[in-house]
Amino acid sequence: MKVLILNGSPKKTGTIAKLLGAVADGAGERHDVEWFNIGDLNIRPCLACMQCRPDGECVLPEDDAHRVGRIVRGADAIVIGTPTYWGNMSGQLKVLFDRIVTSFIGEGQYGQPLPRHKGKPAIILTSCSAPRVFDLAIGDSRGTLRSVRKITGYGGYKVIGQLVAHGTKGKSRIPQRLKYRARSFGEKL
Repeated sequence: MKVLILNGSPKKTGTIAKLLGAVADGAGERHDVEWFNIGDLNIRPCLACMQCRPDGECVLPEDDAHRVGRIVRGADAIVIGTPTYWGNMSGQLKVLFDRIVTSFIGEGQYGQPLPRHKGKPAIILTSCSAPRVFDLAIGDSRGTLRSVRKITGYGGYKVIGQLVAHGTKGKSRIPQRLKYRARSFGEKL
């Protein structure tokens, strides 16, 4: 199985990277895992020209979004990690998703979205600097999960696990229970 991991955090050793690493460890050597740190990629923003819809691929000059989009199409599972920024995913990840929309969906005769990944597994991880009680009250991480689930849902993915790490501000350690849970998601693949 080809497993694609997208690290939407600019921190290569932060909470999200550590949790994604636990998922990768859980997947073990049974699967071919490919990992992208989105912040390291050269990705131009979407111009909303809509030419990707009939053409099936972005018409901007070749950059890393094209490469990731092709890998998304060939992956058997996707794992997405992002910190919570203002109740949503990181800007870097959003720019990527805007550019590779046709890797997730095709378009029907009447413009309706057609999923390209029907039934494939997806895992979503997010972190939130707010302590759990405050996050539950204001719903920041819920917004992040909702937006990433919408994208995976349009693609036809089945989310087999999601995880929120709360209260991460200024902490370099992740609770062991979260690492175990992330690893168990990888084992489900």
